[in-house]
Amino acid sequence: MRKPTVIAAIMGVVLVLGLTAYWKQPHTAPGAVSAMGAIPAAGLHVRGADVVEGHGEPFVMRGISHPYAWYRDRTAAFADIKRLGANTVRVVLTSDVTAGEVAGIVERCRNDRLVCVLENHDTTGYGERPGAITLDRAAAFWTAVAPSLHGTEAFVVVNLGNEPYGNGDTSGWARDTSAAIAALRAAGVRHLLMADAPNWGQDQSKTMRQHAAAVLAQDPQHNTVFSVHMYGVYDTAAKVTDYLDAFRTAGLPLVVGEFGQRHTDGPVAADAIMRETRTRGIGYLGWSWSGNGGGVEYLDAAEAFDPDRLTDWGRTLFADIRATARELGAFTPASR
Repeated sequence: MRKPTVIAAIMGVVLVLGLTAYWKQPHTAPGAVSAMGAIPAAGLHVRGADVVEGHGEPFVMRGISHPYAWYRDRTAAFADIKRLGANTVRVVLTSDVTAGEVAGIVERCRNDRLVCVLENHDTTGYGERPGAITLDRAAAFWTAVAPSLHGTEAFVVVNLGNEPYGNGDTSGWARDTSAAIAALRAAGVRHLLMADAPNWGQDQSKTMRQHAAAVLAQDPQHNTVFSVHMYGVYDTAAKVTDYLDAFRTAGLPLVVGEFGQRHTDGPVAADAIMRETRTRGIGYLGWSWSGNGGGVEYLDAAEAFDPDRLTDWGRTLFADIRATARELGAFTPASR
């Protein structure tokens, strides 16, 4: 779904020297346990229609997106989002974010016990939005930063590209998504991957719905979850349940990778999204923490990045998150 560009006010540097030193150390071998935080290197993966942890327990994402790329100094957001009950944060990146920055973001997620969904936002609306990049260029970004992700499969998810097609010709979605997945696998990326739908994420053409099985079958690791963004196209409970049930019936993994309570294309059945994903064990990630502009400030969950000043949307979203979220078991091994 098209969202007006967020204007970045500050482009601060977030790396701490100690984090850089850590990521230069030898990493845990596959199947072993990391000495830092005791997080196993093998981790999140799909099993049928579910996302599960390395030991097989289902994991349901409950969280929100944070616009890191446009507000790089707002590093307190990770801890704030966790404190409000989320188990996952989806982090907006752009292609100018460095591998060192990615390492720092991942370490913040580790320290704050959050599953970290990293997404490249530069693909948004390709074919309609001027300057949007292709999925193959996004794949090149991921392969370049891949060393920063080594050994983090337990809690990091790679979201290939945000809303990678607009509402024009979406016929190349399956081909381009499969090619991006192949490129990441060839580069040694073993993480759970997340593939966004076309049509600004909303898939009203049903392109992802029709081709998701073929794309998953072509992933050498069979480890891709699909992401639909629900805005004005999903204005009734019936439309929400129809889409969710299509994936459950097909045995395919799905998350609602973005949604709000309304948007420029109309009202959204947000209550139905939260209720029906809960019933089906499907994850969701609200849009977004703070910093929206261009007339869609109503999508902010927190005013001015302040966790003590939640908006109506933020209160609604985090009330459901607190009621339904379970922390990733890899962060609390003694509780398993």
